[in-house]
Amino acid sequence: MLNARRVFVIVPALDEARLIERTLNGVPAFVDAVIVVDDASTDGTAERARLHSDPRVTVLEQAKNRGVGAAIARGYARALERGADVLCVMAGDNQMHPDDLGALAEPVATGRFDYVKGNRFLHREAHRMPWPRRAAGRMLAAATRVATGLAVDDTQCGYTALAAEAAQELPLAELWPRFGYPNDLLGMLAARGLRVGEVPVRPVYADERSGVRPWHALVVLGVVFRRFWLERGSDVLTFTRAERGRRSRRRTAAHARDRSTRRVRKPRAAS
Repeated sequence: MLNARRVFVIVPALDEARLIERTLNGVPAFVDAVIVVDDASTDGTAERARLHSDPRVTVLEQAKNRGVGAAIARGYARALERGADVLCVMAGDNQMHPDDLGALAEPVATGRFDYVKGNRFLHREAHRMPWPRRAAGRMLAAATRVATGLAVDDTQCGYTALAAEAAQELPLAELWPRFGYPNDLLGMLAARGLRVGEVPVRPVYADERSGVRPWHALVVLGVVFRRFWLERGSDVLTFTRAERGRRSRRRTAAHARDRSTRRVRKPRAAS
């Protein structure tokens, strides 16, 4: 637990038998449960995860490959069923350093933010990111800022923490199932006036194989503006501040604290 809140980690995994054990070994002790969602792997990823000695680990298997966004949505749903308060995502490819999980989860556990994203560009080791990824990330972040109004810099980082109360407000069944899901989720959050922040996380690039391809950038751009148009016709994008305040007051007292401002804020980078 963290700040008396139950922290669950969702681990989406596709053909990660080689790295899933490393990922699970690093999950911090404050995490209450780990949900591995195997996206129809063909290399025995699910079996390897089930054999792990950590009793916190549960394995879900997708009957067919549906994409990382769909795997995360299923993990979120199971975590909510089990009473999670903070829903974190750590990919099964061991590219998310476990030492950064506390910094991600803490602002959500204490109620300062509804959703916190890792920002690799803020970390002192940002230079370790391959330059094509940095360039593409900057471009996609700019497009997402335009579409959502959120002050986010590293939209493609999947290392995140989400409050259970916020998750229950989102139409997660509609989440884009594949590459581009982080941008789609940001659009959902922005449309509902939820508080989004970023914290520095280290970029990890060792012997992992990346599934990202250049054409994925075009897909993500399509996803960004698809969400904009889906929400454009609804009232969630046209709330006045007064309307947002009324909606906030209708929430439970516990969830309503710290809701006097609906602007997106970013916590200071760790020194």
